[in-house]
Amino acid sequence: MATSTFRKWAVGLTAAVAGASALMAAGPEIDSKLPKYTPVSGVSGNIKSIGSDTMNNLMTLWGEEFKGFYPAVQIEVEGKGSSTAPPALMQGQANFGPMSRAMKSSEVDEFEKRFGYKPVALRTAIDALAVFVHKDCPLNEISIQQLTDVFSVAGPNTVTWGDLGVTDRKWASRAVSLYGRNSASGTYGYFKSVALQGNDYRDTVKEQPGSSAVVTGVANDEFGMGYSGVGYATAGVKMLQVSLDGGDSFSPSAEYANSGEYPLARFLYLYVNVDPVRGISDPKMAEFIKLVFSKQGQEVVLKDGYFPVSATVAREDLKACKLDPKF
Repeated sequence: MATSTFRKWAVGLTAAVAGASALMAAGPEIDSKLPKYTPVSGVSGNIKSIGSDTMNNLMTLWGEEFKGFYPAVQIEVEGKGSSTAPPALMQGQANFGPMSRAMKSSEVDEFEKRFGYKPVALRTAIDALAVFVHKDCPLNEISIQQLTDVFSVAGPNTVTWGDLGVTDRKWASRAVSLYGRNSASGTYGYFKSVALQGNDYRDTVKEQPGSSAVVTGVANDEFGMGYSGVGYATAGVKMLQVSLDGGDSFSPSAEYANSGEYPLARFLYLYVNVDPVRGISDPKMAEFIKLVFSKQGQEVVLKDGYFPVSATVAREDLKACKLDPKF
């Protein structure tokens, strides 16, 4: 992604989450304008979610919260990558398609060709994609250009820790051992677009089937580096600060994700098939969406290590589903 394109995206993200600017030094807070969810009668049946592995825990936690209100509802969550969400929605195999990236134009076009309208993208949470290294690694920051050099075919044949500025003798001459998500992952698609500036992986990247596997790989490899959502951080790794142009670097915190200063911040989406005229006729789907955009739903977002969206975002996305926000 070109620098100018990223900055336009960052401005958009900043504006969209402006209402959630109660992000103090102590960490992110739930927008006080979000409503408390209250259950309704007549909700039953099965809900199935197919899509992002990154959002597996989030969907499961939302499901548990929802079942607390509606014990008769059965919820199944399948996470094999964001690319599995569009076909599942189009084929009627899933009610919800969680994606850690926006749908590609080709995916939207195929959906619209089948139904005559576009899918609705619900911006359910904000994720800062973190660059992880082993907890004992002396490196503390990295630039987008360095990430391109390290992970992609556009870089030198071999990149050592010394090439990244590490002077410690134990590290300087060692090649960086790379871990990343597989091509079905929306996290991979996003990382390729922004961090790799559209370039492909180099052959030495060890592709992992899930986000936690990337972090585990780095934690067990002293010279490892990988990327995953901040919610997957463990005691065995540390997160690098990242700079856009080699200038000031920023940590993957709520403050810098919302300001647009952290270069690897993104929305986590929940895609739904919504008729633009009739809206959502299925009560269980409508209530699940209302729960996601409630105080309880965004508390789940915090619990899973992500950052909550604002009441402004919630209101806009509820209206996109023809649901009255009432706040």
